[in-house]
Amino acid sequence: MIKLNALNLNFDQLNEAVRNSKEDIEISDCLGQRFIGAGLSDKNLTIYGTPGNALGTYLNGSTISVFGNAQDAVGDTMNDGRIIVHGNIGDAAGYAMRGGKIFVKGNAGYRAGIHMKAYKEKIPALVIGGSAGSFLGEYQAGGVIIVLGLNTDKNIVGNFPCTGMHGGKMILRSNCKDVIFPKNVHALPATKEDLDEIFPSIKEFCDCFGFDLNEILNAKFTVITPDSNNPYKQMYVGN
Repeated sequence: MIKLNALNLNFDQLNEAVRNSKEDIEISDCLGQRFIGAGLSDKNLTIYGTPGNALGTYLNGSTISVFGNAQDAVGDTMNDGRIIVHGNIGDAAGYAMRGGKIFVKGNAGYRAGIHMKAYKEKIPALVIGGSAGSFLGEYQAGGVIIVLGLNTDKNIVGNFPCTGMHGGKMILRSNCKDVIFPKNVHALPATKEDLDEIFPSIKEFCDCFGFDLNEILNAKFTVITPDSNNPYKQMYVGN
């Protein structure tokens, strides 16, 4: 493993070092450098500190683990692999992601999962351990968004979740009695089949962060899906 100290490196220098490495990489003292791991497919990253915007954008199979927080646009348009954040993340996480998984121990900002999509065997998953800000799943076209509401004093979601949603599925660990959803979606109590479907992702989340799987599952869940008559769905193949 190659070890890089990012303290005195700008984002160009740091990303060039990542691209040129033949081995897995550990980055220490990261402080806002952007585009780390962009398009990465052949090595894995461990980051200590706070990576800047667009961490793991276009990620194509590697695993990025962050021991700290991460800024906006985590996993932008990622295609495959995993991003694991042992803290909070900023806005627009998983923007247009089309494959792979993002696991966040803490909270997410606004517009997480915006424009998520899926095609054939590629079904991306975004799992948020804490709460998510407003416009969660805006224009979601595919994939699965899971919010668990753990260790947070905030509402599990902010305002206007599922705005323009026309594909995919959102699952919230809550009865959602106080959540206002748009008219173009159905919000129903999760069935055993729903929970069986997301069990692997929740177990993987627990394996990443050390949460108790049975304790998480021993709660009410709500499943949100788009109205099948929504005409926008017809514009997206594979949904």
